[in-house]
Amino acid sequence: MNSNNIRIIFFAITCFLYQPMFYAQVSKPIKIDGVAAVVGDYVILESDVDKTLIDLQSQGVSTENIGRCSLLGKLMEDKLYAHHAEQDSLEVDNGQIYSYVDRTIEYFVDQLGSLEKVLDFYKKSDEQSFRTELFEINKLNQLSQKMQSQIVDEVEITPEEVRQFFNSIPKYERPVFGAELELAQIVIKPQVSEADENKVVKRLETIKYDIEFNGSSFATKAILYSQDPGSRSTGGKYTLNRNRPRYDKDLRDVAYRLREGEISDPFRTQFGWHIVKVEKIRGQEVDIRHILLIPEITSEALMEAKRKIDIVRKRIIDGEITFEEAAKSVSDEIETRNNGGVLINPTTGDTRFELTKMDPVLYGQAQRLRDGEISAPLLEKDERGIQKYKIIKVSNRFDEHIADYSKDYIKIKELALREKQLKEIQEWMAEKIDETYININQDNQNCNFTNKWVKN
Repeated sequence: MNSNNIRIIFFAITCFLYQPMFYAQVSKPIKIDGVAAVVGDYVILESDVDKTLIDLQSQGVSTENIGRCSLLGKLMEDKLYAHHAEQDSLEVDNGQIYSYVDRTIEYFVDQLGSLEKVLDFYKKSDEQSFRTELFEINKLNQLSQKMQSQIVDEVEITPEEVRQFFNSIPKYERPVFGAELELAQIVIKPQVSEADENKVVKRLETIKYDIEFNGSSFATKAILYSQDPGSRSTGGKYTLNRNRPRYDKDLRDVAYRLREGEISDPFRTQFGWHIVKVEKIRGQEVDIRHILLIPEITSEALMEAKRKIDIVRKRIIDGEITFEEAAKSVSDEIETRNNGGVLINPTTGDTRFELTKMDPVLYGQAQRLRDGEISAPLLEKDERGIQKYKIIKVSNRFDEHIADYSKDYIKIKELALREKQLKEIQEWMAEKIDETYININQDNQNCNFTNKWVKN
């Protein structure tokens, strides 16, 4: 969890848990515990609305035009999502939430100096009750998010719907897209010796044996030894979904062949060597844990990779081969090799990168390049510590412009899809409000809510 996210959580939890300072001067105690609304099994207190307002202010959000009614409406939406997530038996990963709570408390302790000071600050008598409260807050948030995802995940949009959406926007209201680049790259990775590969395989076999025959914990082994920064802190935990393929294909293929509780033999992916264990199969979802080990790269292998990319760059500059041909024939990056090295924007799924939203490292590498110019070889280290050499070029530039249907189809499609998803959520909301027990305090029934919370 990065520090910015935890800071937001810090302020949010502060508002939800640290009550005395907010109400010390209130003369009518009923306001502290007064019920603002009930949605299904969830009760929203008047104090919850106040805390939400303070939460937003703590994050630097302007609340000048945000009233209590709109905040109450948002809280009721969250509770409605969570209520129906439980009704639909949607599951959240309790282990992941506990881990999240652990990291949050670690951050609090770092900020305040000790656990005792944290408990004193939040007016909590013991650590366990504090953890329980944090757990419930995070669980409700995850249930709400999971319900929203289920509503919109199956929403699809056709090309005709995209066209109709674009044509429905008056010309003077069409969005303006900022300056963009299309980039391509060729990657050369240092080769690992067979001896170093075998060393990693043997280590994984030893770890597997220790788990299967000595009763060691897979999660503990992952925390101690895995070199995957994305899952190490959670004991190597990932959830795969057959309908929404994510993560490495080779890892998914191995995991889907395993039974519950089974651990794979060591296998290779583009990231290194793994073992994977299937913890639970839930329909299309599969909970797994994995351990990643990366073979050591020698200085000689790194020098050879540099020599190889120098040769490739010279051949392109001399006109012996095109950048696209070189990418397809020699690049070691699977994701870009087959399409001639063209980079895909991970945020949009498009081939374009808006300058103001580019990854700072990538922007620094590309900003001084002219169209068609090949960069000098760049040594890059990813978050796993894997080193590689690459060369990049700017394939196309697009100046700031008003949305164009043919040139900006992918972006327009995304906007159209979001609008359709919003309509789906609005329809779901109207239906569930009608069939769910909802009771709103008399003082709040005159609110002009976005949704029809007040029933006749």
